[in-house]
Amino acid sequence: MSINSNIPEGPLETKWTKYKSTIPLVNPSNKRNLEVLVIGSGLAGSSAAATLAEMGYKVKCFCFQDSPRRAHSIAAQGGINAAKNYQNDGDSVYRLFYDTIKGGDYRAREANVYRLAEISPNIIDQCVAQGVPFAREYGGMLSNRSFGGTQVQRTFYAAGQTGQQLLLGAYSALERQIGMGTVEMYSRHEMLELVMIDGKARGIIARNLITGKLERHFGHAVLMCTGGYGNVFYLSTNAMGSNVTAAWKVHKKGAYFGNPCFTQIHPTCIPVSGDHQSKLTLMSESLRNDGRIWVPKKAGDTRKASEIPEDERDYYLERRYPAFGNLVPRDVASRAAKERCDAGFGVGQSKMAVYLDFKFNMMRYGRVEATKQGIENPGDDQILALGKEVVKEKYGNLFDMYKQITGEDPYEVPMRIYPAVHYTMGGLWVDYNLMTNIPGLYALGEANFSDHGANRLGASALMQGLADGYFVIPYTIGAYLSKEISTKAISVDHPAFEEAENSVREKLGKFISIKGSKSVDHFHKKLGKIMWDKCGMARNEAGLKEAIEEIKALRTEFWQDVRVPGSIDELNPELEKAGRVADFIELGELMCMDALDRNESCGGHFREEFQTEEGEALRDDNAFSYVSAWQYGENNWTLHKEELKFENIKIAQRSYK
Repeated sequence: MSINSNIPEGPLETKWTKYKSTIPLVNPSNKRNLEVLVIGSGLAGSSAAATLAEMGYKVKCFCFQDSPRRAHSIAAQGGINAAKNYQNDGDSVYRLFYDTIKGGDYRAREANVYRLAEISPNIIDQCVAQGVPFAREYGGMLSNRSFGGTQVQRTFYAAGQTGQQLLLGAYSALERQIGMGTVEMYSRHEMLELVMIDGKARGIIARNLITGKLERHFGHAVLMCTGGYGNVFYLSTNAMGSNVTAAWKVHKKGAYFGNPCFTQIHPTCIPVSGDHQSKLTLMSESLRNDGRIWVPKKAGDTRKASEIPEDERDYYLERRYPAFGNLVPRDVASRAAKERCDAGFGVGQSKMAVYLDFKFNMMRYGRVEATKQGIENPGDDQILALGKEVVKEKYGNLFDMYKQITGEDPYEVPMRIYPAVHYTMGGLWVDYNLMTNIPGLYALGEANFSDHGANRLGASALMQGLADGYFVIPYTIGAYLSKEISTKAISVDHPAFEEAENSVREKLGKFISIKGSKSVDHFHKKLGKIMWDKCGMARNEAGLKEAIEEIKALRTEFWQDVRVPGSIDELNPELEKAGRVADFIELGELMCMDALDRNESCGGHFREEFQTEEGEALRDDNAFSYVSAWQYGENNWTLHKEELKFENIKIAQRSYK
């Protein structure tokens, strides 16, 4: 199959507007006869399901959680970007577009990113209308804060729980449609196979996770809204249930997987505390807005933070990147923290952490509050107390969470942070319409590769999920479904459904029949260590080649010695995990292959052989300015390349100095 991104002709600024006006439509009476399956109920899934149902389509929505509102989108903390320029600080649609392309190290598709920036203001209006309680300034205007990779304030937020509030808005819209009978909701269901008929996506096989029963569902189109695959590393900021299985099943049916090696390392996570951990906890990037990151100037310094005077502290981000300081993009901040720790300047017991200190800005806020309250000659303690209240209002739940996990009070001592796996920029390859190379199969949100290049800017994940679900797919799906109005609903007794269900049943039975000696988690942890050590924050040719061979050996061992208790036809969480880890093992191999193939550094993909004298990522635009789109084969993968053309932005070495 050839790669065609289907980008409309014309100037970048008018592509989407003109395309919306000319795209084929489906009339209301025909929509009632067309069925759409939405896999996943996070921001992308809930917004898409609710919007398509509101338009008149028959929608089924599936999630493996017990409720759509438990999707991992709920975990996002810091905010959502939009180019509204409320601060009058120079923001614009073009600047958001530029920052996103540059932040992704020039490895994203221009047309998709511009559309995202163009749609962003509409998302805020939609969410305000739904009652999302965004923070507001004293005068009633929506408040904004800073995020990494930008020099303007464009991030809208709801304290430190923006994802939760946005998901509740989308969930409310979804529940309204469920109540009206236009959406059928299938909670505790996991998609385990794509059904294809005559080369088109025509349905899925899903497992009822409560009863174990396999179910067949027909759809004229299937939307993958299943999130990212960061849990391939075992330890990540993702929810434990987050997985790649649904996306991997459609990949093995022929859907290309785009840029699998592009993984985001988030710089502000609570450091690993021991082998007992099963996940890591994120501290919002918004904290870099009011916190200053530093390490001692003296290597191996064992003093407490409070005992280290100001002139013996190295605010290394402010020193190295004066123009952006603590607000450099995530990949830059993460590598800088790793470099300081590797050089012996790390803090805490493990020495694999840096300080995120809020005292400076608490004092700044306190002085402002003292002036507002007419307090003359306030003492430092009084100023600090006033400043704490301001910070508590902005970030209180994050500070409480940190204290619960670490036992340390970040109002009194600096937070200790270290980078961790967070988001995945890679995903199913899609064209401008968000359709994969399989007709009728779409991918939205983090499940696709399209908007973030080699590094996602903070507060852009929520933006993309809602843009795709509310404002893109409702238009673009019409281009396909307008040609399907004569296709009647296909019976689930069709041989393709029978064959797909038998294939799933056989795979599940194989897990049970192995009766090995090692748990699923044993293999997941081993895979995670291989991936983190050799395809994590830094990669090199020798390590990646070793990782590929180690993963192949692990895969053989898994299929010979994994132990999955219980049976297929019952509630069986170990069986669920076994399927997901089997897919992670295969994905891990592809990620290492992709990282090995890309002989350059860009964004979160840092090949140690390709770096500048200052230790920054060194791209090779002549050889690697393309999307890696991998086609699955029984014993190997085939690489297809989508050339990236930059006609509106001048490509340059990224600089945040």
